[in-house]
Amino acid sequence: VQLQASGGGLVQAGGSLRLSCAASGRTFSNYDMGWFRQAPGKEREIVASIRWIGVTYYADSVKGRFTISRDNGKNTIFLQMNSLRPEDTAVYYCAAAPNGRAFKDYWGQGTLVTVSS
Repeated sequence: VQLQASGGGLVQAGGSLRLSCAASGRTFSNYDMGWFRQAPGKEREIVASIRWIGVTYYADSVKGRFTISRDNGKNTIFLQMNSLRPEDTAVYYCAAAPNGRAFKDYWGQGTLVTVSS
């Protein structure tokens, strides 16, 4: 499956951004999807995920501020990010995994989110 992420940019603290990730190549609805991020000098970490059945997971650091969703008809997932903080600054990656498997084989190219204080 091929993934194309978009929607990053520069925003002030407290602002919002919406990331999108378009998928192609496989049966999208059978895949779990996720958003990860990597800040400078830090390891990649999971931000949120949504299983093929719609069950969601959020990292503690983004709970209540970020919302992950998917549109199977458009083969796209979204990450609505509200109340952004400078510590949310990172390159954000979308990922896909056959349902129940680990996110390791399918990654988008990354989109940079910069939150200024």
